Amino acid sequence: MSSKNSSQSSAGPASEAGAAPEGGVNLGKDARYQAFLQVVADLRPRLHRYCSRMTGSALDGEDVVQETLFQAYRHLDEYDERRSMGPWLMGIAHNRCLDLLRRRKVRIGIEGDSSAAPEPASAPESHARLHVPAALERLVLKLPPKERACMLLKEVFEYSLEETAAVVGSTLGGVKAALHRGRAKLVDTGEPVRPSRPPSAEDLRVLHLYVERFNQRDWNGVLELTRADARLDVADAYKGPFTESSGYFSNYQRATIPWRLAVGFVDGEPVILTLRETRSEQWTPASATRIRLQDRRIAEIRDYGHCPWVLSAATSVEVSTSH
Repeated sequence: MSSKNSSQSSAGPASEAGAAPEGGVNLGKDARYQAFLQVVADLRPRLHRYCSRMTGSALDGEDVVQETLFQAYRHLDEYDERRSMGPWLMGIAHNRCLDLLRRRKVRIGIEGDSSAAPEPASAPESHARLHVPAALERLVLKLPPKERACMLLKEVFEYSLEETAAVVGSTLGGVKAALHRGRAKLVDTGEPVRPSRPPSAEDLRVLHLYVERFNQRDWNGVLELTRADARLDVADAYKGPFTESSGYFSNYQRATIPWRLAVGFVDGEPVILTLRETRSEQWTPASATRIRLQDRRIAEIRDYGHCPWVLSAATSVEVSTSH
């Protein structure tokens, strides 16, 4: 959920407190809202982690979380108080992940449906290596969405079979079958092939120019790189025309912790990384910003500076060493 004042750092529901119970009691409107805030504050990092693994991108994962919270807030009056709010939110997030995967499949023209693939051969009953969450989270991208979701919920997030079925909208038998197929496909497999989004040389040139001018606090130079109708989305703070976001530059200008920008890659995607200087005088990635280009001009900026959990959920974060 977003505010319209870019000069203020509105952190949205994730940063606000509430003391109401999660569910199971008759909640008034205010109490339901406070319960929602509390559950979001507790669940958001896990929600983002799940969405990141489902979509294969920490940045796409945060976009899905933003959509999930907005949808949940709009439909809070329809929330069934007999259900736990956490799984309810996870179910919304799951459906949003599927929507994104469908859009991505159409966009990049992937042919065929892996869910219609022949049944794999039976796998051995022992899958010890698959119970290591870190390894599993990297491998599940090889799986179709339903198997991926079931493996994540059951093996990583430790949901029961019943809870997993409720989130993915399946039966117990369907979940068990998906888990069996998923385990069989992942036994003795290597690392997944990461979706590549190779930028053109011209796109990289614009990104490096953006970084150079931003680091020099040359705000007019940054504006020269953007389209007149460019959009700015600062996650949890602002969403609107870039030309109406004067506070965006001043917030960076006022920052007390040393920072600089660099071109980098998050989960293989070219981004702008915000680096912060540590006590040991090392520059480390603290947050990421997506830049969408159109006709060699910046059409959209998506800044995840208010979401520190994003980079920690990424499977890879690299700072570019080339210019």
